[in-house]
Amino acid sequence: MEAIDIVQVTTRRQLRAFIKFPNVLFKDVETYIPPLNRDELAILTPKNPSWEHSRCKMWLAYRGGKVVGRVAAIINDSVNTHWNKRSVRFGWFDFVEDINVCTALLDQVKQFGRDNGMTDIEGPMGFTDMDKECWVIDNFDARQNSTTLYNPKYYIDFIEQLGYSIVCRWQQYKMPASQPIPDKVARINELILNKYNLRLLKFKKRKEVYPYARKFFYTLNSSFGELFDFVPLTEREIDVYVKEYFPFVNLEFANFVVDKDDNLVGFGLSIPDLAPAYKKANGRLFPFGWYYILRALRKFDTIDLLLNGVHPDWQKRGVHSIYYAEMNRNAIKHHVKTAYTNPQIIGNEAEKIWGTQYDTDPLMTRAVFARSID
Repeated sequence: MEAIDIVQVTTRRQLRAFIKFPNVLFKDVETYIPPLNRDELAILTPKNPSWEHSRCKMWLAYRGGKVVGRVAAIINDSVNTHWNKRSVRFGWFDFVEDINVCTALLDQVKQFGRDNGMTDIEGPMGFTDMDKECWVIDNFDARQNSTTLYNPKYYIDFIEQLGYSIVCRWQQYKMPASQPIPDKVARINELILNKYNLRLLKFKKRKEVYPYARKFFYTLNSSFGELFDFVPLTEREIDVYVKEYFPFVNLEFANFVVDKDDNLVGFGLSIPDLAPAYKKANGRLFPFGWYYILRALRKFDTIDLLLNGVHPDWQKRGVHSIYYAEMNRNAIKHHVKTAYTNPQIIGNEAEKIWGTQYDTDPLMTRAVFARSID
């Protein structure tokens, strides 16, 4: 068998090959959803504000002149300082079914970690929690969101053979989107709104939602604060995410709860299912990718429950249930048939509600793996 050559990504041409590799590797996999090339470029170059508090290197694996794998090594200094750890992350990690390729790429990540004083390696993770993270560990053929990672089973087999173990698990659910809201839930939600002088926002024009865009991310920073490896987004990161998400938000699926002083205390943000459109676009906005995505935003019968959270001061008071019910009402109104959750850390408040208050089916379990650096 030919030798494996590991090459650091230093040129624009190599970066394009890095981005396109999984599209080639999984071109015949129905459930693989290619990300947009322009989005990947925005993340994997220093114009991404996350690079201001992170260090990153990328490598390609070649055999016989052909790309057979890729990996990014990321040291997020903010995360390590916040959680008092010394970890290097692996992300954008894809490879052919050969444990030698997997090992060679991980060795590069570990060496990068050693060179920078790290003691542990973990992944798959990105720069922040807004990037794709965590691998599927069961139900490998299940439907993917446009915002989640695809991986075949052999990724898990190889990583476990190499001594990595699970450090955090996530659950995704599938549910009928137009199921009736339980009467008991509706009554309790109304009592909560009245008791705490809360209200649900109703947006009719896009300009009405923008005053709450930054509040949204400030509340996200607070509500996600105790989640695995989370660190608050910076002001510059928030600027990017406001521009990235809010122009495409369906106003009736931006379900925000505010207090009497107009502070955002809880949020549920859903988007139309973009996976089929991304599949057709195959990474490219032009010539037709933009059309597929625009059409998917306007006509849909499936939604992705993208982000949700409650400010710590308001947790365990039922605020989650309020915006979930409103999302449910709007799904019924728009004749949405199916909803898929983004990965929810097992045991957190949102995951408990999906699993107990609504008619849901577990879709897949995901995990992040870690081990010490030799």
